[in-house]
Amino acid sequence: MPGTEVTALAAQEPFGDLTWVPSDYRRPIRRFVEAGALAWVRGLDQQDPDTYDWVTTLELCSLVTGQASRWRNRGSRRPLQAVITWENLADQPLYRVPPYKQAMNSCRDADLLLCMVNAAREHLLVNNFDDERIRVVKPGVDTRVFSPAGRPAAEPRVVFTSPLAPNKGIDRVLDAMRIVRRSVPDATLVVAGQGPLRPMVERAAADSGRGVSLSGQLDADGVADLLRSAAVFCTAPRPTWKWTEQLGLAYLEAQACGLPVVTTRCGTNDEAVLPPNVLVDDDAEALAEGLVTFLTNDRLRADVGAANRARMLADHDLTTQCQRIGDAFAATEAQHHR
Repeated sequence: MPGTEVTALAAQEPFGDLTWVPSDYRRPIRRFVEAGALAWVRGLDQQDPDTYDWVTTLELCSLVTGQASRWRNRGSRRPLQAVITWENLADQPLYRVPPYKQAMNSCRDADLLLCMVNAAREHLLVNNFDDERIRVVKPGVDTRVFSPAGRPAAEPRVVFTSPLAPNKGIDRVLDAMRIVRRSVPDATLVVAGQGPLRPMVERAAADSGRGVSLSGQLDADGVADLLRSAAVFCTAPRPTWKWTEQLGLAYLEAQACGLPVVTTRCGTNDEAVLPPNVLVDDDAEALAEGLVTFLTNDRLRADVGAANRARMLADHDLTTQCQRIGDAFAATEAQHHR
């Protein structure tokens, strides 16, 4: 969509060529905030709907989505509305809670429902959304930043780059590495991320016999460098009462760097992690078996890594996927003759 101008209401200045309107969120409570769901963005009411062609928000159950639905109806031109969704739970419990249910129902007449995973489309159909308004465009990763190393990793290093929270399973990965080191004594684990389980990782890193190190929070270039130094990528997500893994951008970054992936089967992460990468049950022994398989087979590791890189270039290149998103917006505009 050449010539597109974007205005973003956000607390921090977003990256890219756009107009930033500094804005925070009005949160009635400090706890139980899922992706900003129970919050309203400040400053939207000061924007004139008639000066915009689109209003776009994230997730059906976000109260900002309901706020945007009401806001666009104030204008005489009535901007088109897009809702981007990753949600893969057709029976998402939040949809039964009145504020979230109202937000979801407010966007039933949204002009574009842009799904980041196939499962998001299925969840919309189960909830009786119009299939003609749904488009699926998988997320992209910068394949220039996330690119393979010039030569394969020389050491049996496993890397974990995800939030250090129970639902991402760093505890299970630590347990699996204890088992791995029985067969591969020089295997190591490098952990990058922040979260409530950081003290657990710090204790493991303080034990010289565990082979664990903590890199902390890294920017994109730092994550890419870390991935290139590793042999295998590993996480171990597990569902919560209101969440399952939807795709996992960390998987895409690792595969773009030419790494094989070992992870637990959770939600719809099988859309990101395809065979012969390894998805196992939530079990430390099973994770360890998958890790040992890749750490001890250089040829297999190289072949799977090369296949992963090729698939990321074909299906998840950031520039290509952004173009596909633009095509989805443009097709919707054409339907409305704008």
